[in-house]
Amino acid sequence: MSDRLEPAAVIDGRYRIEHRLGSGGMADVYCATDLQLDRMIALKVLYRRFAEDPEFVERFRREASAAAGLQHQHIVAVYDRGEWDGTYYIAMEYLEGQSLKAVIQQYAPLDPELAIAYTDQILRAARFAHRRGVIHRDIKPHNVIIDAEGAATVTDFGIARAGASEMTQTGSIMGTAQYLSPEQAQGFAVSPQSDLYSIGIVLYEMLTGRVPFEGESAVSIALKQVAEPPVPPSVHNPAVPPALEAVVLRALAKEPTARFEDADAFIDALEAARDGIAPPPAPMSTVVGLAPATSAYPAQPAYAAPPPPAAADDGPSRRWWIFAIIALLVVGGVIVALLLSRAQQVVVPSVVGSDSATARSVLDREGFSTDEIPKTSSRPKGEVIGQDPAGGTKADKGSVVTVTVSDGPGMVTIPDVTGLSSSQARRRLENAGLRVRVRERASQDIPKGEAIETSPQVGQQIERGSTISLVISSGPEKVDVPSVVGQQQADAQTTLITAGFKVTLTEREDLTAEPGTVLSQSPAAGATAKKGSTVRLVVAKKPALVNVPNTIGDDEATALDRLAKVGLGVSEEAVDVDSEDQDGIVVQQRPQSGKLAPGTTVTIGVGTFTPSPGAARVRRGVRR
Repeated sequence: MSDRLEPAAVIDGRYRIEHRLGSGGMADVYCATDLQLDRMIALKVLYRRFAEDPEFVERFRREASAAAGLQHQHIVAVYDRGEWDGTYYIAMEYLEGQSLKAVIQQYAPLDPELAIAYTDQILRAARFAHRRGVIHRDIKPHNVIIDAEGAATVTDFGIARAGASEMTQTGSIMGTAQYLSPEQAQGFAVSPQSDLYSIGIVLYEMLTGRVPFEGESAVSIALKQVAEPPVPPSVHNPAVPPALEAVVLRALAKEPTARFEDADAFIDALEAARDGIAPPPAPMSTVVGLAPATSAYPAQPAYAAPPPPAAADDGPSRRWWIFAIIALLVVGGVIVALLLSRAQQVVVPSVVGSDSATARSVLDREGFSTDEIPKTSSRPKGEVIGQDPAGGTKADKGSVVTVTVSDGPGMVTIPDVTGLSSSQARRRLENAGLRVRVRERASQDIPKGEAIETSPQVGQQIERGSTISLVISSGPEKVDVPSVVGQQQADAQTTLITAGFKVTLTEREDLTAEPGTVLSQSPAAGATAKKGSTVRLVVAKKPALVNVPNTIGDDEATALDRLAKVGLGVSEEAVDVDSEDQDGIVVQQRPQSGKLAPGTTVTIGVGTFTPSPGAARVRRGVRR
């Protein structure tokens, strides 16, 4: 049966699984919801194969007991522990962030100031634990979480050995080989200086991007931890200051007594290194093993140098051989101990390219534990993009294979592009790692060519490489102008405003149209205009009244001219007159005075003289 817990599973009636965070050598870790307290927690569930091993169960229980008493800002809080469905769990504080290992893989070598800051926080966590008799025993960057503010929190204190417990005396080798102290590599009991050695290796890795000792197997790495001096970090990274390098090498001394006395001394040395001051030389000692006992830690086995030679000593030459033989015996003992405890070596299967669940299943089937490290990558989320040891190499059966799993391209926050030009907005989004699709939208308020908004909106988190819509203003919307000629003014205005236009009015006197009637419009009906633009209307109004001129006595032409000038129409009638002098003269007018509307017809009578029979007829232009 698979150890993997599915989302929505409820553990011990209290903890609902949300998703898996990762896995280690002993347990899976899940993000879960505490249904009683309604909070997110990290739930560590022991692998079932270890739940059947009393020693592992004891170790797992000890993790909760040891860590539960460590309430510190740089140590993960433990809330609860229990037994469920044939295995065991620990409920812990849920931390947002990524492991220091992931930070190193993405950004190493780190700036020395940043490396010192992280190390200082790890040391403060270790100091707090050491003062309470707890040794971590497996400090490594995988067990340090870095949050968004740069705060470091140490996890997994339960491989820790608390005081002089029964298990302290077993001498079993635990922890990750690259970060083990020499005394752990030899299977000896540990002290606070063992944690300081591991922290020194973490600092070395932050500064160089690599651990000081590597090999094809845990045994070969352990031998190097015991016998080989580390390559100075400045060889790999010339930017490491000499004073900081001296601190690292002091922490990596083979003898615990040659390391820093405690975490406080390590912290002080880092502070001095910031000012370019190297730590003082380590105290001289004739002990080639572990530190003497303290009140908090039981006495440890030590390997003392031989007593001074007798007076009959043959001199320096003989003493040299004695020391050489002793050194060979010590190293030989280490090799024998490691070889006797050496696990069966098997070929590591290649899992690069598979999904994390398949990789874990394949490695588990071959007898390996899995430690997953997420990493931002262009590869699909969940795909294995690296592994250590590499596929095809040999490693101890039961050892941990670290697989690097793509966390996808990563998340980015959508920047604000409001008011930028189309090209500026597009460049800002592309610089943020997003693909851009541009579309236009009419806007009454945003000038044409400027960014209105994005979809999704500014401030939202989106996966790097995703496509985002950039909305650019096309200016005011264009619509067809409706026809309103012939409508009454009020109706025409309503029609145009409803269509999105503004309206201006100009009145014009008109004799034929009813006042208020739209005589013309501009733009004309059917034309396209911007929404919000103005349509100009010409509206009929009633003409003003004019004074009627009296044209009696005027000749016909003068009368017609005077009446036309005031806008009146004329109707003519012929009127017989007796005098030739009145021929062609206006002798009658209806009306003769008063006020009339322009265009009103005024009737005039023009005199017509008819001579007597036989007389010459002189016409003076009367129109018949």
